Amino acid sequence: MQTIEIRLNGETIQLPQNCTAQQLVDMLDLSEQRIAMEVNQEILPRSLYAQHQFSGGEVVEVVRAIGGGAN
Repeated sequence: MQTIEIRLNGETIQLPQNCTAQQLVDMLDLSEQRIAMEVNQEILPRSLYAQHQFSGGEVVEVVRAIGGGAN
């Protein structure tokens, strides 16, 4: 199986070639979480996760939304 390297939250990781953003979310066990994903400094809408295939060298940030705050 061929792989590619991306930077995920500052760390280099290997992904299968043709891995989609949705597959990455599933691998990270974040499917049920409220998250935001940025690819190369641009927000990737959740509606495009299944369509976006990563290319080697992309920089990806995934953050979880945390509720709460002052009343």
